[in-house]
Amino acid sequence: MSRKIQGSSRFFKNKRRGQSLRAWLYGLTAMIAILYGGIFLWPVVPSTPNVADSSTYRVKIQPQSGLASISGQLQAQGISTSLIVFQVSARALLLGSKLKPGTYLLPTRASLGRILLQIARGDRVKESIAIVPGMTVWQVRQLVDSHPSLLHQTKGMSPKEILQKLNLTYPGLEGIFLPDTYIFDPEESDIELYRRASQAMQKKLSQAWSRTEANSPLKTPYELLILASIVEKETGRSSDRGLVAAVFTNRLNKGMLLQTDPTVIYGIGPKFDGNLRKADLRKDSAYNTYMRKGLPPTPIAMPSIESIQASVNPAKSNALFFVAKGDGTSHFSEGLSEHEAAVNQYQRKPSQASH
Repeated sequence: MSRKIQGSSRFFKNKRRGQSLRAWLYGLTAMIAILYGGIFLWPVVPSTPNVADSSTYRVKIQPQSGLASISGQLQAQGISTSLIVFQVSARALLLGSKLKPGTYLLPTRASLGRILLQIARGDRVKESIAIVPGMTVWQVRQLVDSHPSLLHQTKGMSPKEILQKLNLTYPGLEGIFLPDTYIFDPEESDIELYRRASQAMQKKLSQAWSRTEANSPLKTPYELLILASIVEKETGRSSDRGLVAAVFTNRLNKGMLLQTDPTVIYGIGPKFDGNLRKADLRKDSAYNTYMRKGLPPTPIAMPSIESIQASVNPAKSNALFFVAKGDGTSHFSEGLSEHEAAVNQYQRKPSQASH
């Protein structure tokens, strides 16, 4: 009789424990559902856009911001969630340490969960600017100064002031920014863009200089940059780059005048009207390579990596002359008579086409 009573007692205890466990699980499920609903269903982004796009709301998270700082920044910009709810939700989704800085376009009336996932993915606004090979510093500065998404801190600065900001000691800004497409966050400082472009050029230039041949007439990496800029401006087709570099290298080795039109044009400056006249070739300046031996004092454009590499390792050729053929390629000659014949063949105005 007593064993039956004891057995019944254990049965009811187990039953009560089972009921308690089910109740706990139901409660946990309800809490998760409430938390999930609050995170993913309840809208926290304002319904009124703050940008031209009527379906988005713009916010910005500063670099090196922790979770508490991010929640405060978003709340200050109009996201309607408390600091505690934001932080608890981020940790519940295991995103607390994955939120990335930047400028974001959030869908209006988006939920907290949605914006947390978007910020964790780094799905932010990106801007870009392209420095094209052959651009002059005047063109690059105009491009940067006119970009609406950059924070303009260098407008009106002299080249010397910008060089000081970049901690560089070059004679000028020409040639020192590597042609490339640079991606940046909105409102990034233009000086940071210049810094990235100049550091990229210094890295490529240093790598190339380490492969300079022993018989190269170039004495410094900066002279390499100058020659590469001339090669860039004189190359109509990339396949000719090595031969163009060879012509100028051979001329430098022989002490010949470079006689290249682009340096004269650069010396005229932004006022050049597109028509290079005989009078321009006879007007002395530091960039007139028809009158002065050696390289000009600075680069004349932003050279590509390919032009830098060609200038370090030019084609094996004895050519001293070249003339444009009119199809983007050039005819290369070792002697003057061959060159003059090529000029007569390919150019209507031979005196303006010879090099």
